[in-house]
This record gives sequence, C-alpha cells and structure tokens, in this order.
Amino acid sequence: MAQDWFIELLKGTGRLLLHPVFYYSIFLAAVLGVSRVKRERKNFTVRAKDAYFELRQLFPIGLLIGLIISIITVAAGLTIPFAAIILIAAFTLLLSLTTQIRLLAPAYTIGAAFFALIFLSDQNIDLPLLGTIDDKIYPSIAILLALLTIAEGILILLNGKKGTSPKLIKSKRGQMVGVHEVKRVWLVPAFMLIPGNVLTLPFDWWPVFTLGDNTYSLILVPFAIGMHQQVQGMLPTEAIQQQGSRVIGLGVLISMIAATGYWYPIASIAAVAVAIIGREALTFAQRMKEESGPFYFSKKNHGVMILGILPGSPADKMALAVGELVTKVNGANVHDEKAFYEALSRNRAHCKLEVLDTNGQIRFVQRALYEGDHHELGILFVQDEKKWDSAVV
Repeated sequence: MAQDWFIELLKGTGRLLLHPVFYYSIFLAAVLGVSRVKRERKNFTVRAKDAYFELRQLFPIGLLIGLIISIITVAAGLTIPFAAIILIAAFTLLLSLTTQIRLLAPAYTIGAAFFALIFLSDQNIDLPLLGTIDDKIYPSIAILLALLTIAEGILILLNGKKGTSPKLIKSKRGQMVGVHEVKRVWLVPAFMLIPGNVLTLPFDWWPVFTLGDNTYSLILVPFAIGMHQQVQGMLPTEAIQQQGSRVIGLGVLISMIAATGYWYPIASIAAVAVAIIGREALTFAQRMKEESGPFYFSKKNHGVMILGILPGSPADKMALAVGELVTKVNGANVHDEKAFYEALSRNRAHCKLEVLDTNGQIRFVQRALYEGDHHELGILFVQDEKKWDSAVV
C-alpha cells in the first residue's frame, strides 16, 4: 500500500506540468515584474528591485503551504470533482483578464467555480472532461476554499510585506506624495483526490487506484493566488500584516461554517457566500481607511522622509529603513531633497546622518563612502513635481 501511494504521488506530481495555470502563473509573475520596473523607472529613473523579483516569490512559500494542504485534504479523504478543477482553472484565466490581480484570491476563483457547478448540475449538461454533474452541492469545495483562504492570509502576512514598491501619485490637493504598492501572484500546488475514473475516459494511460470500493486519481493542482494592495496612510509592513491577519480570520470563519456542510448542505453555500462577501468587504474597508487618512509619505518641515531604499546601496548598508525621517546630514539641518544633497556633497568621503526612526527615536548612522557607491546613497524620496519623471533620487 505504501509503495502504491508513493508511485501515485510521483505520478500526481508529474501531472502538474499538464495544468495550464502552472505556466500562466509564471507568465503573470513575469508581467507584474516588468510593469513594476517600468513604473519605478518612470517615477525615479531607477528600479528598486529587478524584474525577476516577483518570479522569485512565486513558489517557495507556496510549495510549503501546498504540502500542508495536501496532507490535510488527503488524510481527511477530501475529494474534489474534476469538474471543479477545470472550472477553477477557467475562472482563474478569465478573472486575470480583468487585470485586477486581487481577483485571483480563492474567494473569487473557487467561489465562482462552486456556484457554476450548482448551476450546471441543474442543467444536466454532459460536457467534455466534466461529464454529467449530478451532485448539486459539494461541501468539499467549501472546505478547500476555506483552507486556501487561510493560505492566502499566511502568504500576505509572510511574503506580501516583502519588497513593497515605492510609487509617486498626486493627492486630491495636487501635491506629489508617496505610497507603497504590492502586486503579487503566488502558486500553491496541492494534491487533490479526484473521485471516479473520469480522467481515464479521455486519457487511457491515466492511472487510478482504489481504496475499498472507491476509485480515485491523484493530481497535483496548482492554485494561483493574487494580491494587490496600495498603502498610503501607514507603514507598508504594518498595513499588509494587518490585512493578512484579517484574511486568516476570514478563512477560519469560513472553515467553521463549511465544516457543517456535510450535515447541512446549505451551510456550504453560506460558507462560499461569506467568503466572497467577506473578502470583498476586507478590500473595501482597507481602501476606505487608506483614502480617508493622511498620507504617511509626504513632505515634512523637519526632515526628509525615506520612501524607498535601493538594495545594496550605502543607505541599505547603513540599515536605513522606509518611513524614517532624515533630519540632519553632516551636521546640517535638512528639510527637502535639495538641502539633503547639498549637505551630502560637503564631504564625499564620509557621511553622518541624524535619523528619526519609525518609533520617534533619534539615532545616528555614519559610513565611509567609496568610489563606485551610489552617489546619492540610494535613497528614494518624494520628489518635487517639477522633477517627477526626470530626476534620479
């Protein structure tokens, strides 16, 4: 038995390469990276991270989370109809065409597939690869949605805060201000038990195995999860962690409702509805909070706010952080970008900064400057409107 399971796991892993979402997620991550670099160069004439940054975030944490979900679903005997796998992939592709990457959240892709299955079951339609859908409600899909929503929250919490992108926008008053934006897509591959022999019908070579009187196929399904959040009223790390915690809480709530679906099928519908409405409510609440509050990254009278740090630059090596306020450079008070660089140019071999950190504490940092170092320390500031799109900061 153990040998049979091991062989099925190997075969199921190989089937990942047959799934279009696997390749499409790689394409989406590449597009996000290229578009971010273009925008950063437009704002600052330099890019904060290379174009491959989003691609590097696509797999690592998702693989671990997918392994945990696989263990839970297979150990619990959670079976997902193959029709659901096809529909989830279809809605992933369709929703991505809106260019709203946040719509790739499980609440939308799996939620849409769940209600599509209910609709198709009423039509009694026999479709290629889907077969005749006779069960009206699948509690297992609601459980899967809950697990992937929790996974989404964990990804936001652990990875969403990493490498947020600085961005320049105009406020309602026409002032140039800074925000931080994160657009991310993750791939969470998880093993799913597919009931019956539906896969052997179009593919005679597709292997199946039996447990008792039931026949199953094992397939590694890639689930794409998207995120988009713009932060303007607080530090990006804090705002993104807050959102991640809320999404995890939503996932736990969905789990509790979905678990009762095996006894009361209507609870599965309620769970999926709560997932869609709740996820949209979280996005709306976060957006309203950001738009109603003051801008965190705006010009200050008593220093210059750090909007971004270039990796490997002198500023990065001095452990300067986004959101800190530089109040003095080489002993001179600075209140804008021009004063900052004038004070910096007084000593090309060494710089000493007085910094007000995000906790309101004053600290001093200094470093020798060497030939080849970024000539402006590698700090990104909120620029004057007249310099936007034309100056390196």
